[in-house]
Amino acid sequence: MTIAQYLLLSSVLFCIGIYGVLARKNGVMVLMSIELILNAVNINLVAFSALTDNIAGEVFALFVIAIAAAEVGVGLAIVLLIFRNKKSVDLSEIDQMKG
Repeated sequence: MTIAQYLLLSSVLFCIGIYGVLARKNGVMVLMSIELILNAVNINLVAFSALTDNIAGEVFALFVIAIAAAEVGVGLAIVLLIFRNKKSVDLSEIDQMKG
């Protein structure tokens, strides 16, 4: 596979992730869309790392994976708290929790 194919795959995943973040109201779907965005970044890092024969991109990809795991943990905890209080994970009702 060429670098252009990796970049095309990455851009498609990134666009799907951006659409999911902007269009979805379900908290879990938004978290999954953020994961798609981070995976698109990882594909870019690994592809350019392989192109330049440098391991730095792969190391950064591992850091992004670790940060994504922490983000999922915190994000799911927040979504569970919202569900416990509102009986829904609809993000349009978040502004009602001000106080």
